[in-house]
Formats: sequence, structure tokens, C-alpha cells
Amino acid sequence: MNPTGAARTAVGPALLEDFSLEMTGKDVPKLEEARDSIPRGTRINVTFLGNEDLEMRLAAARAVKRLGFVPVPHISARRLGSRADFERFLAGLHADGTSDDVFLVGGDPASPEGPFADSLSLIDTGLLREYGVRHVGITGYPEGHPTIDGTVLWTALRDKHAALAAQPLEAGVITQFGFDADPVLRWVEEVRDRGIDVPIRVGVPGPAGVRRLMSYAARFGVGTSASVVKKYGLSLTNLMGTAGPDRFLRDLAAAHDPARHGDLKIHFYTFGGLKATCDWAARFRKESLA
Repeated sequence: MNPTGAARTAVGPALLEDFSLEMTGKDVPKLEEARDSIPRGTRINVTFLGNEDLEMRLAAARAVKRLGFVPVPHISARRLGSRADFERFLAGLHADGTSDDVFLVGGDPASPEGPFADSLSLIDTGLLREYGVRHVGITGYPEGHPTIDGTVLWTALRDKHAALAAQPLEAGVITQFGFDADPVLRWVEEVRDRGIDVPIRVGVPGPAGVRRLMSYAARFGVGTSASVVKKYGLSLTNLMGTAGPDRFLRDLAAAHDPARHGDLKIHFYTFGGLKATCDWAARFRKESLA
């Protein structure tokens, strides 16, 4: 007997339809390997890392499109050295037919490498529509950010939402991953209360080693109290083990109320494990619908 059958039944159709994935520019061989495990038309975000160059980023977006998926290239504001660098990237995407969807991030550098301090400054250039961008993803932080005050985060989300609506460009939010569904849903409710009604993709870590998950969580300020990690299914005494987001997704599905939370979907942070994540999602969805 399955005591969580109701929640399992809700997970598949409510949240695991049309999930999205994340990869780096170096992950093209892994994408090739995983292609048969990924549903056609899946949105795949391509990160914008400091150790990758323009051609690598463009080539990764082309590979995503060639393999039958929807490329969502990231653009890191603080990593752009100039307005010309921004235009070169957009022009390259447009020429390749991969500019429809982009995802804007502030980026890791503490100081901007050029004129763009944040995602809003990219939106305000007006260049996105000029180069064929139709949909823009922006970030959400249900548990805050390790170096940015909460008030600043809310102001930034409001301002980006307003700027995109004014252009107009379609918008969506992808959240940082977490281990506890409760703060995610509280944050989503507040987003809706603030009048931001765009689709939200909840960030979820794909199956990965416990040590790796904890390392990423520490880097991004994700809550890892003993009670939270136990709730997720992590074992702090077995850092060599692996964990998947089974419990998190069941908790999210059980508490998701479309009337309060609106349109929610899932975005998997794969940590390089594209095939493992997609194989896991297929198994989990099958079990949820059983």
C-alpha cells in the first residue's frame, strides 16, 4: 500500500509536465548522450560561465536546437565587458535562430566587468526585442540571497517584471533550488500578492551526491538546517550517498494550490547529470501516476 498515493498522483500532471533543464556550454556531449531521455521540445537553459567564451555559448545553444529542444541561453550582466559584447552575443543568437528565449542573471562577479550591474540594466537597453527575443526569464530567491538584502531582491523582481511588461516581452521566473517546499510556496504566495502573475518554475536539484548538493547549497545560501535536510532525505552522516528530490516534489505537489500559487512548473538543476536527471524524472513520473 502506498500511503502517499494522492500526492504521487498529483505530481505527474501538475508539475512534471513541461519541466526544464540546465546545462553548461561544456555539457554538449552529455546532452548528446541524454537526448533520447529528454522529451522533445524541452526547454534547456545554457549557463553563462566565466570560463566559457562566446563561441562555446553559441555552439551550445545551437546544439540544443539541433537536437530538438528549446535553447534558453543565459546572459550574465556583470560578466559582459561592454554594450558591444552584449550585442555580439544577441546578434549571434539571432543569426542562429536561438534568440527567442533568454534568461537574465546578475552574475557572480562582485564588481561588473563592464557597464551592466544587473539584469534590469540589460532589459533597459531595449536590445532584447531588437534581436528577436520574445521571452525573458528572471531569477527568484525563495530563501533569499547570501549577499543581497531581501528588500533589494523584492524591488529588483518588481522592477524587472514592470520593465518587461512595458516593452512588452513575455516573462517567467526560475527560482533558486531548495530542500524545503514550505518556504518556496510562501514566497510564491507573496509574489502573487505583489501582483506578479507570470509563470514560475521552481528550481529543484536533480539526483546528485549529498556532498555535492550541500556544497552548492552553501554557495547559494540555501537553508540546510538539520531539520530541513532530514525532511528532504539527506543524511549528514553519509555524505558519500546520493539523493533525489522525491520528497520535495511530493510535498510541493501536495501543497500546491493553483488558485493561490498560479502556474508552477519544475526546473531541474542537473549539476552535469542530464541523463541521470531525465531518467530519474521519467521513473518518478511513472511511479506517481501508478
